[in-house]
Amino acid sequence: MDVLVIAATPGELDWVGGADTLVVGIGPVEAAVHTAAYLAAHRPDAILHLGIAGARRASGLQIGDVVIGTLSQYSDLAAAVPTVRTIEPDATLVERVSTLLPAALRQPIATSAHVGGGDCDVEAMEGFGVLRAAAEAGIPAIELRAISNMVEEEDRANWDFPGGLRAIAEAGRVVLAGL
Repeated sequence: MDVLVIAATPGELDWVGGADTLVVGIGPVEAAVHTAAYLAAHRPDAILHLGIAGARRASGLQIGDVVIGTLSQYSDLAAAVPTVRTIEPDATLVERVSTLLPAALRQPIATSAHVGGGDCDVEAMEGFGVLRAAAEAGIPAIELRAISNMVEEEDRANWDFPGGLRAIAEAGRVVLAGL
């Protein structure tokens, strides 16, 4: 299977070997624009979007926990007219990845351009943009995240980016080898 691995930053993709990768930048707009531009010229069989994420303390999630997104919710959007605010990942990919990562949690993941702006227990900044662009292109996609911080922690020196990056690399290797 030709899998495109997408992340916001190069550091989230350092471990990838043997698959095409795309760095989309930070935030939902950058993610959507770069994903859509790539998909206009390329047709992978599937997209594995991954990276680090924050979690709410009350969720019980810990640094290094891996989460398979069951829904991507765009939390920043508030419009007076109906608009797309949620998108589901490809159900077949969710099942395959869940089998490959039996210890991973399956939860909705919020997309927000600001820390603490999500309305789910897990939040990141790019998922909705990537999954929305993939859906528009008709390409199956899934979001996979490793927790690196608690969103309520204001002192970013206490965030554990290395721990989150190690966890997402380990999970990503398993998933990529199994797809």
